Amino acid sequence: MIAVTRRNHPPLPVGDSQLVHIVDAALVDAVQRCGDWLVCRPGCTQCCIGPFPISQLDVARLQAGLAELDRTNSDRAARVRARAYAAVGRMRASFPGDPETGILSQDIAAQAAFDEFANDEPCPALDPASGTCDLYAHRPMTCREFGPPVRVEDAGESGLSVCELCFHDAKPEEIAACEMTPDPDRLEGELIEQLERKGYRGQTIVAYALL
Repeated sequence: MIAVTRRNHPPLPVGDSQLVHIVDAALVDAVQRCGDWLVCRPGCTQCCIGPFPISQLDVARLQAGLAELDRTNSDRAARVRARAYAAVGRMRASFPGDPETGILSQDIAAQAAFDEFANDEPCPALDPASGTCDLYAHRPMTCREFGPPVRVEDAGESGLSVCELCFHDAKPEEIAACEMTPDPDRLEGELIEQLERKGYRGQTIVAYALL
């Protein structure tokens, strides 16, 4: 058993269901505009390999999803937890943050180290047999926004980030026409601030969120 400091998981804010609805609706709209440019399909798991920072709001949602899975399919939930424990065991020695709590450090050196951290590690929510996510309905916001063009910092001249498997030979204007605006009213930030006021702070990764 991995020795990990137990912390109370954050409660899921009531407004998260509204956020999920807004983001998922934006995704549906973007997918329709993307058409054949978007090649994301069940079983395409490139975006599920390598950890990425998630918020405490994502942690709360993942925990809610795991609890629901416990009620409907306890064996499947146990496999998700087992994969999470195994992943933490492999990553903790080089974790760029507190390896006990799973909170990522925010200093420049730690952020640089994260870029090279565990890039071959599969997400523990990923079912290796089916190539699909066992917690798909409760996945983090980063996962919900991945695929269509999304405006982010450090995304080059266009400011739009796209999956490298999609939009092959597309012109810049064609990519721009498919831009997804996932959270126009910045509801996610408000919900994260709610949790911070309750003492739930810092970013982590999916493996720690599922312990």
